[in-house]
Amino acid sequence: MSGPEPRTFRTMFISDVHLGSKAAKADFLIDFLRHHDADTIYLVGDIVDGWRLRRNWHWPQSHNDVVQKLLRKARKGASITYIAGNHDEFARQFQGVHFGGIVVADRAIHETADGRRLLVIHGDQFDTVVHNQRWLAYLGDYAYDTAMLVNRLVTRLRHLLGLPYWSFSSWAKVKVKKAVNFIGSFQTVLSEEARRSHVDGVICGHIHHAAIESYGDVQYINTGDWVESCTAVVEHFDGRMEILTWAHVLPDVPAGKDAPVRVDLIDLKVKAA
Repeated sequence: MSGPEPRTFRTMFISDVHLGSKAAKADFLIDFLRHHDADTIYLVGDIVDGWRLRRNWHWPQSHNDVVQKLLRKARKGASITYIAGNHDEFARQFQGVHFGGIVVADRAIHETADGRRLLVIHGDQFDTVVHNQRWLAYLGDYAYDTAMLVNRLVTRLRHLLGLPYWSFSSWAKVKVKKAVNFIGSFQTVLSEEARRSHVDGVICGHIHHAAIESYGDVQYINTGDWVESCTAVVEHFDGRMEILTWAHVLPDVPAGKDAPVRVDLIDLKVKAA
């Protein structure tokens, strides 16, 4: 026995994996993809971290395994759209091009099972720091690397103490007033873009803060990330949207009829709508 069949959804949204950075939790994502499947998959930007690869090449086997896992899903019939972000902005020059069954786009409109139209976009286009103060964005990226280093040290210590995974950097970010204000402003701006686009909502990434919120008649959905929180958004077959959190890499189940079935999945409903 190899464990239960993967949970299947109508659509799956994943962003901010940052392959090519040491902070990317590729093993977590591989484990998540092993246990979850979807007819349609959107990769909502910053899947590859071109900024860090230019500074220091880092591409372990686990990062290659993520790519191979996604390509395998495409070969098996999943429709996969790669929405380019700011860290993988090099992909924007390939809009409309197919790579192994994965099509590249700058944005897309997704229609849910219950008939709603959602704008799918990374969101960096509405970050004034990224576009107007590029040097500050790069400085912030270095600061973020430092926070990730502290985060890894905290993670190792908690592992030695037998404690579950917990993101220090994510906790610190929401505790800082300016960060909270930025998140709120980002959500408002993206919701306004959804109204301008005459759609019912927006699905984005970029700020590494998973959320499903309502802003009047518009739904704001953020997929989170696979650096800090390890979250994805899924659409059920009735159109309901849900945030899933994957907090542990599960051990392999030994073969044999007496092998235990995986029952320790950390698959948390954060918020559903």
